[in-house]
Amino acid sequence: MIEYNCRMGDPETEVVMPRIKSDVLEMFMCVAQKKLSNYNLQLDNRFATTVMLVSGGYPGDYAKGKEISGTTLNYESTLFHAGTILKEDKILTNGGRVIAVTSMDELLNKALEKSYAAIKKISFDGMYYRRDIGKDLI
Repeated sequence: MIEYNCRMGDPETEVVMPRIKSDVLEMFMCVAQKKLSNYNLQLDNRFATTVMLVSGGYPGDYAKGKEISGTTLNYESTLFHAGTILKEDKILTNGGRVIAVTSMDELLNKALEKSYAAIKKISFDGMYYRRDIGKDLI
């Protein structure tokens, strides 16, 4: 083994945490008290997919301060704001990884469809996202 990384970052956290049905604070307390073996972790069995919306140019140079529209619409997805800022009642880009769009469903392809359907409602100048996420699993 060369490396073992157990830190969860983007988008790993956004696809794992929504599947946890248990009280996360209680789970963390069990970890801190070294009683995790006594904890009964409950998970949602549905598939979860996350597609990250990024600023054009990311991971290199990218512009900040682009107004984002479509984030307040009714979704079957959860929008995790990563590189955003609220300024004068507007949501603006403020980082390379801007929004993670997470969806869940009994079927993997349906979860993906929900994520991509939500993405179609969101826009900002230079918005980019990968269109191949999860398709290698279907």
